[in-house]
Amino acid sequence: MTKLKRITTDVMTVPTDYPEADGTFAWTSTTMVLVRIHADSGEVGLGYSYTAAAAAKVVHELLEAALREVSLDAVGAAWEAMVRAVRNVGHQGLAAAAISAVDVALWDLRAKHLGLPLFRALESFRDAVPIYGSGGFTSYDCDRLIEQLGGWVADGIPRVKMKIGTDRGTRLDVDRRRILSVREAIGPDPELFVDANGAYTAKQAISLATDLGSAISYFEEPVSSDHLGELALVRRSIVQDVAAGEYGWDPWYFRSMMSAGAVDILQADATRCLGVTGFLEAARTAHAFGIPFSAHTSPSIHAHAGCAAPEIAHVEYFYDHARIEGMLFDGAVRPEGGFIRPDPSRPGLGLEFKERDAERYRVA
Repeated sequence: MTKLKRITTDVMTVPTDYPEADGTFAWTSTTMVLVRIHADSGEVGLGYSYTAAAAAKVVHELLEAALREVSLDAVGAAWEAMVRAVRNVGHQGLAAAAISAVDVALWDLRAKHLGLPLFRALESFRDAVPIYGSGGFTSYDCDRLIEQLGGWVADGIPRVKMKIGTDRGTRLDVDRRRILSVREAIGPDPELFVDANGAYTAKQAISLATDLGSAISYFEEPVSSDHLGELALVRRSIVQDVAAGEYGWDPWYFRSMMSAGAVDILQADATRCLGVTGFLEAARTAHAFGIPFSAHTSPSIHAHAGCAAPEIAHVEYFYDHARIEGMLFDGAVRPEGGFIRPDPSRPGLGLEFKERDAERYRVA
């Protein structure tokens, strides 16, 4: 029975290479909380979440004690113990991000103990997952926007996504012009996805989608995913696929989203939705509802988790996270045409933390 020896955390804040913004937020840096679980066997599991530094305190103050009561071999029991441990503070937000990072580390540890890459330890359905290139921030001018998305298309990625909802959804004219500029630049064949991050009203979203027609095929969070009735209204009113779910903190949220008929494609994020364990529960629920499933960001984790989902439409190859994972880890996944493929020769997630490279970004 493998027991916990100690947990260590590192917090890194990495500046963006250019100011970034979407329909409802702007940022100039991204913070990663890295968790390492040291087992009494001498093995170390690695996991992480993109969140706030305070999530590291949740790991040490609430989760570490819970893990001392269970065997690390029983990942499901450890997951339940962590969810119970945050009852009085709430399991969403920071607590969910903290649990997610630890759960990913537990799965990494288990796979390493078995001598398997994580996707094999999870009983995979496939050995690669399709991706879409994602970035195209509203802070980019048209030249930078086209260069980024067009570069992914040139590299063989057949679907790309851009941010819209400029100035909190008040510039539909700008959004329309940017979308059509990208469509013209990449040609008629690659799929063009758009993501408003909840910036529009239902009427705005329906109007824009109707105007654009077949120029786009996928509309992510046209309205806030907090308002499932409005999201369902947009879904019923437009021809494009409506996607949402990146802000889902637990499996029960996803069940409510699908019961409401709010999405054509369900998204989940293993660094938010209670880890690989929560991600695969969401994937199985989507499968039961007959709804396509997609992974939000964090490509080096979702390359493995996506291989273990019963069905997967695609994984988001998000510019920020792909860049950071390449900076901080040896073994970060890279696109092969329109796919990412976990390395079957590397155990666990296949990642090795670059201690020296990370030092300049460490804040805790």
